[in-house]
Amino acid sequence: MVTALTDTKPIISFRDIGMSFGDVPVFEGFDLDVSPGEFVSIIGPSGCGKSTVLRLGSGLQEPTEGDVSRTTDNIGYVFQDATLMPWHTVRKNVELLGKLDKFSAAELNKRVDDALEKVGLTQYADLLPRQLSGGMKMRASLARALVVQPELFFFDEPFGALDEITRVRLNQELMTLFAERRFAGLFITHSVDESIFLSTKVLVMSPRPGRVVASFDVPFAFPRPVEIKFTPEFAQLEQAVATALGEVS
Repeated sequence: MVTALTDTKPIISFRDIGMSFGDVPVFEGFDLDVSPGEFVSIIGPSGCGKSTVLRLGSGLQEPTEGDVSRTTDNIGYVFQDATLMPWHTVRKNVELLGKLDKFSAAELNKRVDDALEKVGLTQYADLLPRQLSGGMKMRASLARALVVQPELFFFDEPFGALDEITRVRLNQELMTLFAERRFAGLFITHSVDESIFLSTKVLVMSPRPGRVVASFDVPFAFPRPVEIKFTPEFAQLEQAVATALGEVS
């Protein structure tokens, strides 16, 4: 079993973030640190700014106030939609980021083969996205990000639109990948169960203007069997997170 040890220096920090969309405040005094080896899930009411946290963290948006700092530019981003190019095969889609980073042909092939194997898509590499299920599309999206071997991963509700069986399976696969690679992760979800199963820490956000109002360390070692969800310890933590979420929803 792998314990959730982390460095103390954050790989990404949000300091006193303020931001508005027009007259609507999104954040006010928002602070957050994520350290190497941490997998942090953020859960909160709809519209509280969860996805905006990822856009700020990745540099896709700039805050009105405060500062976002990262110690790495090697990041991966998995969106709610798989965002695959429909005219390319799975393999060609997975190659994309490696080509942009100008990997050699040999290095790119090696990394793509490894990523496809990790997500269980090796035998589907020559299919087009329209030939894939929803879960397989998300696997392809994850593989594309894995090619650059990110030190910091952003996940914007990647499994939210999937059926429960597929979602549970992909939760297990992502948890296993994290246990192997130990990247830092920032994961957005509306599922209390998912947030606890995947994470080293769960944060609850308030409604707008968003801020962290509760933090829960998840004490279970990695890798985690799905059966851990049926233990009293998991149920107790799930109740505590759900209670904190209910108080702000």
